[in-house]
Amino acid sequence: MGGWFYQYREELVEGFDQETAAVVLARYISLKMEIEEEFDATRWLDRSLIRLCSRFGDYRKDDPSSFSLHSNFSLFPQFMFNLRRSQFVQVFNNSPDETAYFRMLLNRESITNSVAMIQPSLISFSFDSPPSPVFLDVASIAVDRILLLDAYFSVVIFHGMTIAQWRNMCYQNQPEHQQFAQLLQAPQEEAQVIINGRFPVPRLVVCDQHGSQARFLLAKLNPSATYNSAHDVPPGSDIIFTDDVSFQVFCEHLQRLAVQS
Repeated sequence: MGGWFYQYREELVEGFDQETAAVVLARYISLKMEIEEEFDATRWLDRSLIRLCSRFGDYRKDDPSSFSLHSNFSLFPQFMFNLRRSQFVQVFNNSPDETAYFRMLLNRESITNSVAMIQPSLISFSFDSPPSPVFLDVASIAVDRILLLDAYFSVVIFHGMTIAQWRNMCYQNQPEHQQFAQLLQAPQEEAQVIINGRFPVPRLVVCDQHGSQARFLLAKLNPSATYNSAHDVPPGSDIIFTDDVSFQVFCEHLQRLAVQS
């Protein structure tokens, strides 16, 4: 019996598609939130994730530091963390029509597009390196960097404070600063490619660090730096004014609960 179980467990781990699983769960809880008035999606997700980690994680009993997940599961807690914070679970700031619209597209779109709704992608543009993906974290903000967020329903171009100042001083119009002009143009072109290839057309938000519309980016980032930890923030970075836990704290709680006897 034990041998059969472990063989089944290994086969399930090897065949696990964490992106598909995240989308299936998002669709399932969206349905339950519509048909069950008292359904607590956050609590249900937390319990489901704890059970999964307890059953498929590798660890020593009551030793959170020993916990690890197979590579096929490694991103799944991150997907669940972002799903808990997404417009599918946190519906407070959305009208019923908007919530219905989001859920309709979640059920209609492909796995790739649905994953972007749950966990947006973030690309960095800077002088020092070519455009490259960065962590969906407030620590990715820098004064000399432009960030492009693709959250499926919206596309955000976020200029760091120094970049915004140089742009406002029209450095991009001076012949000796053509590299800066190209840096400003690159995320605009990338955003247009995303918008042209998507229907319904996502909302384009162009904003600057510390500007009012910066909230469209900040709301999607992991709050690894908040007003409670402002003394640990590197110069030029940013903080998020929230009491939500960071992904690191979320994982610490998850590991502790998963390994309990």
